Amino acid sequence: MSEFQPTYTVVINHEEQYSIWLVGKELPIGWREVGKSGSKQECLDYIEQVWVDMRPLSLRKAMGE
Repeated sequence: MSEFQPTYTVVINHEEQYSIWLVGKELPIGWREVGKSGSKQECLDYIEQVWVDMRPLSLRKAMGE
């Protein structure tokens, strides 16, 4: 008997911070999908690859970067 494996999607907010969200659940205000979905681990692996600077966008802008 196989266990149910939920599907997640990678989401990003206006500060360019990443998270994962269950597919089919309404996204919270301020978040949008980035186009990557899969298992929880696949989504977390994707985030680890693309989110190289964890500072919020507003902080990076304030620092002139």
